[in-house]
Amino acid sequence: MRSHKEEKTVKKQGTDKRKKILYGILFGIFVLLSIFIFFYIGKPMIRFASEPEKFREWVDGHGVGGRFAYVGMILLQVVVAIIPGEPFEIAGGYAFGVWEGTFLCLAAASAGSFLVFSLVRKFGVRFVSLFFEEEKLEKLKFLKSSPRRDVIFFFIFMLPGTPKDLLSYFAGLTDMKFSTWALISVLGRIPSVVTSVVGGAAIGEKNYKTAVLVFLITFAVSVAGMLLYEYIVKKRSSNHTEK
Repeated sequence: MRSHKEEKTVKKQGTDKRKKILYGILFGIFVLLSIFIFFYIGKPMIRFASEPEKFREWVDGHGVGGRFAYVGMILLQVVVAIIPGEPFEIAGGYAFGVWEGTFLCLAAASAGSFLVFSLVRKFGVRFVSLFFEEEKLEKLKFLKSSPRRDVIFFFIFMLPGTPKDLLSYFAGLTDMKFSTWALISVLGRIPSVVTSVVGGAAIGEKNYKTAVLVFLITFAVSVAGMLLYEYIVKKRSSNHTEK
C-alpha cells in the first residue's frame, strides 16, 4: 500500500499534468484565435481605420456604441501585436478630435498593455513567442537585470518609434511590479499617441498644412527614436553578454 505522502505526490503530479494539458489546449485555442482575428477582423479593421472619413461617419452613426467599438479595436490591436496601431490613432483624431481621441486611444492602449502584462505573467515566454521572435527577446534580456531597468524602460517606451507592443510583452517576463508597469505604459504612450491623434484631427478639420507638418515632425522624431532605441539595445545587450 502507498503511504499518505506517496498518495499526495501522485495526486499532485496528476493535477500538474492536467494543468499542463489545460494550458496547452488554451494556448492552442489562443493561437488559432489570433490567426483568425488577424485575417478576418484585424485586416478589415485596418482598412476601415485607414479611411478616416468613412470611419467618422460610422462613429457618428453609432454614438456611444461607436466609442466603445473604437476602444475595443485599440485594445485588440495591442493584444494581437501583429496588427499595426498607427491607423487607429490617426482615425481616432479624425473621428473624435484631439481631446476625446487622445483620451479614448490612451485609455484603450493602456488597458491593452495591462491585459498583455497579465497574460504574459500567466502563460510566460511561450505566449510571447506567438508574436515575437526569440532573437528580439534576447536583445532585451539586459532589462531583466539592469539596476536602472525601470528608468530605461520608461525612457525607451516614451520615445516615438520604439516597438511598444514588444516592450509591453517583454515587461511581463520581468519581475517589474504591476503598478510600475501601469505608470510606465500610461505616461510612456502619451507622446506617440498625441502626435498621431493631432495629425488625424488636423486632417478632419481640413487643416492639411498642419497635418503634413505634424506627420513630418512625427516621422523625423520616430526615426530618431527608433535609431536611439536600436543603439541603446545594442549597447546594453552587448555589455550584458560580456558580463
